[in-house]
Amino acid sequence: MNEQHPRQAAQDGPQGHWLAFLESNTTGTGREFCAAARARGLRPVLLTRDADRYPYVAQDGVDTRLLDTGDLTAVLDACAALRADGGLAGVASSSEYFVAAAAEAAAGFGRPAADGAAIARCRDKESQRQALAAGQVPVPAFQVATDVRAAVEAAERIGYPVVLKPVTGSGSVGVRLCRDRAEAEQWAGELLGRATDERGNPVPTRILVEAAVSGPEFSVETFDGAVVAVVAKHVGAEPYFVEIGHDIPAPVPDGTAEALGGTALKALTALGLGWGAAHTELRLSADGPVVIEVNPRLAGGMIPIAVRAALGVDLVDAVIARASGQDLAPARPAAGHAAVRFLLARQEGRVAAVDGVEEAAKAPAVVAVTASTSVGRSVGITHSFQDRLACVVATGPDAAAAPRHAEAALGQITVHLEDPAAPGQP
Repeated sequence: MNEQHPRQAAQDGPQGHWLAFLESNTTGTGREFCAAARARGLRPVLLTRDADRYPYVAQDGVDTRLLDTGDLTAVLDACAALRADGGLAGVASSSEYFVAAAAEAAAGFGRPAADGAAIARCRDKESQRQALAAGQVPVPAFQVATDVRAAVEAAERIGYPVVLKPVTGSGSVGVRLCRDRAEAEQWAGELLGRATDERGNPVPTRILVEAAVSGPEFSVETFDGAVVAVVAKHVGAEPYFVEIGHDIPAPVPDGTAEALGGTALKALTALGLGWGAAHTELRLSADGPVVIEVNPRLAGGMIPIAVRAALGVDLVDAVIARASGQDLAPARPAAGHAAVRFLLARQEGRVAAVDGVEEAAKAPAVVAVTASTSVGRSVGITHSFQDRLACVVATGPDAAAAPRHAEAALGQITVHLEDPAAPGQP
């Protein structure tokens, strides 16, 4: 991956100590976390159930420890062994599913961490919604259901269209717009019939039913309770909500950006957050910003890479610095604007070839290109982040140039499928 800005040189701190990562995201910044740790003189080590899930681990020679990462006792034992073998600088995670456990483990060893209770409150969307509503943060009308009948009744009380989603999860997995009773009944049955998530973890038998909010979608990236960037999001076709691109900074008037940022900060206060990174998703309704979700972690979707390219703020490095007790690096000169664009799967099949990645990386203003699939892998249509096959991050001097560069480079990438099949009807 090409990078516009080199990382900071290693600073004073726990040089040579282990920085434990509890699992990782499979696309985006997982690899960046390990690189940032090494740049600060730390030894990254991935605590995981299955190292083969993350190809970058073998490619980059990242140390691993195999264990049941869903068992906190096993995680604590692994961290204790690392502390005895060279020292433990900290514990972190780039995965939505493990940020709470990582914070608890870090706190257990006296290492820097966010409030574990606040993170757990965020991870459960029912608890998050209740805390936001109590803090007078604008959120969609919502109810929680534990069976199909209750979900349909909630949808009819709220009024169609509604959005149904799991109370836990990430990356738009299981999130769908339902426009009438039949769709709500079908999708509630689908969600409540799932025993595990895509990571194989047990899921609660609860779903969230909420009013659909009309208006463009944004995210606000914060660090230590301060706004770093307001991001414009591009979302795929309804009834799903797959993110297909981001523009940084969002091309909106200053007053709109301030309203979005202020609403996000109000949400963090209501949830008891404010340490480290947070990623708040909002819709700009006719009545103003509405919080859709607060994630107590760094953004995914290559947003941190684009923030660094556009604004010179390295959020990945900031997370590593905070987790290991080191000083934050200052912002560096940057391009001013950046855009992220994703190549989505349109058909199902097995990957026969991936062409154009090197050409895309050499295209004008491109700072990062990733392919999240490879020859021999199966491609399915999940209507979630898992449908994204490749990604380009490009910069530009203004809000129009950066997307133009990203889209031009993305157009050079082609994923060829063997025996492709059109996806089933939603």
